Amino acid sequence: MENRIHSIILPKINREEKMVERKMYQRIQDLKRQGYGKIAISRELKVDPATVRKYFHMRPKEYQQYQREVLQREKIFDKLEGEILEIYRENNNQRLNMSAVYDYLEEKLKTFPGGEKSLRNYIHYLEASGELKYSDKIRVYKKVPELPYGKQMQLDFGEYLTRSRIKLYIFAILLSASRYKYISFQDKPFKTIDVILHLLDAFDYFRGYAEELVIDQDSLMVANENYGEIIFTKKFEDFIKEMGIKMYVCRKADPESKGKIENLVKYVKYNFLSVRDFESVEEAKESLRKWLNRRANGKISQATKKVPAIAIEEERIYLKPIKNSIFRKGAHLGREERVVSEKGFIMIEGKEYSVPIEYRLKGVEFYKTEREIYIFNKRSGEEIAKYVTLKGTAKRARRSEHFRYKSFNLKEIETKVFSMFDDEGWKEFVYQTKKAYPRYCRDQYTLALKVFSSLEDPGIFQMALDYCLDNKTFGMKVLYDTYKHYLKEHKEEQEIIFNAFKGITSLEDIPEVEVSKRSVDEYAALVKKGGVK
Repeated sequence: MENRIHSIILPKINREEKMVERKMYQRIQDLKRQGYGKIAISRELKVDPATVRKYFHMRPKEYQQYQREVLQREKIFDKLEGEILEIYRENNNQRLNMSAVYDYLEEKLKTFPGGEKSLRNYIHYLEASGELKYSDKIRVYKKVPELPYGKQMQLDFGEYLTRSRIKLYIFAILLSASRYKYISFQDKPFKTIDVILHLLDAFDYFRGYAEELVIDQDSLMVANENYGEIIFTKKFEDFIKEMGIKMYVCRKADPESKGKIENLVKYVKYNFLSVRDFESVEEAKESLRKWLNRRANGKISQATKKVPAIAIEEERIYLKPIKNSIFRKGAHLGREERVVSEKGFIMIEGKEYSVPIEYRLKGVEFYKTEREIYIFNKRSGEEIAKYVTLKGTAKRARRSEHFRYKSFNLKEIETKVFSMFDDEGWKEFVYQTKKAYPRYCRDQYTLALKVFSSLEDPGIFQMALDYCLDNKTFGMKVLYDTYKHYLKEHKEEQEIIFNAFKGITSLEDIPEVEVSKRSVDEYAALVKKGGVK
């Protein structure tokens, strides 16, 4: 009998041929014993008739011999046998994802003797030879219908302890339709602000974000559940309102709602982390970045039959555009520059916002969200002003404290004011104002710097100054009101003259123009009432 077995000619082995597994061989033989013919077995098992013909008459020992010949054909990996077995020993000989082993060796060796399929066959050979022994535990769930592009993203967390005893906290999010993934590590437990900042980084990576975010009832985001009503933590609620994200909160380990992301966390653990070790979280993040681009997003998804890195290009059309967030205002990303006007304002989308007066004619940075605007010192990065974004017809937002020169001492401000005009009359007016308002010198000087730094008509200002000196009416508000009154009157006179000469072509047609005049007593009466209106 033994001689007979060896005398049988076994099928010729093709290197690209795929041998059926032992279970399939046994099922073919079982059906044969039950009286099934080759065609009936082919229909019952839904396999090619040629495959049935090949194994129909093959006896068990013949199958074992054939199996050994097929498994031994991948001898190109013999020189890596020790390294492959070491990977499994380092992981307590647990069953590893073969793609993970291949990916790890590919990354480590740079050049590889064969493809992933060849490595799989070689690992099967190691299993059959008794070098590797392990068992599988497979959990099966009902398939969830696929969602349209831009509809949903799923978020979950995980933990992993490396062989070097580094505890990695895993943040994982994917777009449900394209299966495009973003993963990050940190070496400390997550706080709510960490989750928010990781989400913003993910949105940058995706170049947008989906309408809905699926999470479980994690205390980082969910504070309580009241008869089905989800109450989010304060920071996370502010974030989702700011971004306009719809939330779907499911129970933990709910595969029907959140199976994709839970599979991703397992994928990170068993495909990436299980065969690697790191000296620091920075090293882990750098290796993760390469793996994410090459493997997690670069290989065909078994669920969609598409490469996520390609599918994302279509999904990006449907994603919501990235917004600036108040939670990222401290970062330089998203800031814009402005030069402060002479009057101490910057213009943002047609609206004016005041800044401290010492920044006049200097560059500043601002960061705008839908609800708020933050203004920063360009050099130090210090926040110098904050506003609720102006809406509707409002054109200007002004803070009185911005015009008090807080960064200068009183003597410095006084020197600035005295030197504004090279005129003895001005210096006398400033001196007398200081005497009249000794407790309010800073306010007086601040007003002067604000309203007299840029004059529409210096000649009219000189008239107003002379009037106030002659009438001993001191104070910057009085001088400013007098100047504005003179300026208004001057413009009215100019308009009268212009209208009188309108349409005249010869000197004979010039009419006599009588300009109204006011007595000095009228101005004095206005000043005594507290200033010219």
